[in-house]
Amino acid sequence: MPNSSSMTEFLLLAFADRWELQVLHFWLFLGIYLAALLGNGLIITAIACDHRLHTPMYFFLLNLSLLDLDSISTTVPKAMANSLWNNRAISYLGCAAQVFLLLFLMSAEYFLLNVMAYDRYVAICKPLHYGNLLGSRACVRMAAAAWGCGFLYAVLHTANTFSLPFCKGNAVDQFFCEIPQILKLACSDAYLREVGVLVVSGCLAFGCFVFIVLSYGQIFRSVLRLPSEQGRHKAFSTCLPHLAVVSLFISTAIFAYLKPPSISSPYLDLVLAVLYSVVPPAVNPLIYSMRNPEIKNGIRKLITWTPI
Repeated sequence: MPNSSSMTEFLLLAFADRWELQVLHFWLFLGIYLAALLGNGLIITAIACDHRLHTPMYFFLLNLSLLDLDSISTTVPKAMANSLWNNRAISYLGCAAQVFLLLFLMSAEYFLLNVMAYDRYVAICKPLHYGNLLGSRACVRMAAAAWGCGFLYAVLHTANTFSLPFCKGNAVDQFFCEIPQILKLACSDAYLREVGVLVVSGCLAFGCFVFIVLSYGQIFRSVLRLPSEQGRHKAFSTCLPHLAVVSLFISTAIFAYLKPPSISSPYLDLVLAVLYSVVPPAVNPLIYSMRNPEIKNGIRKLITWTPI
């Protein structure tokens, strides 16, 4: 068995043994990837071009779309290439880069979702203080903090994971380099250090999740007190998409990383990985555009715009 000093590549999970099924997976992933590119690209362009969308909520949404585009581009193109060319190999440095980028982008997205929950809390529960608490400088600093925390988190995990000795082969039971699957290749005593880091990370993630739940508890209390039905509808139209995105992202990611080993199986691991790494970037634009009339109007103007 290779160890970490002599290992030059990892072998990713093949979706199927037959080449025809691999090509089918290629086209399926290609469709999802193009949908993510189109949806997030339209949202980014619409927010950037429409001055009426230059508000804190849409500034954070633009950052979320950027993170979604980058995160799905970290895993899906490599998986498509492997399926098309019937190749499972990824270099050692390529695997480390994939782990780092995915952790960086997904943790930054998680921190950004907390910032977006705070934005909706201030907008609905403390509207008179919204301009002071969420000015342009404050928004840039909060977005930069989310990206920065994600970067530091990814550096910690990546360095800790790839400093471990690997003595159980190089076959990763996933279509991309995922930390829980890589840890299975580590020597029996060495991987406990990274497991401890994952537990601490899970506690931090749970704390952020509690913050989001408490924020939305206060938001829904305030919304139900609004005398105007139109006001309640507008508040719900901006909050429910964010809550749906948070629920999908957090539930699948936490379960994938912290599920008990007794219920682990290759099929379940694959489904969970697709749910938290591939599905959210593709469906987030749809969730936001379906419930938000301002985004729909911005995209409609962008599609129908013609140069003079």
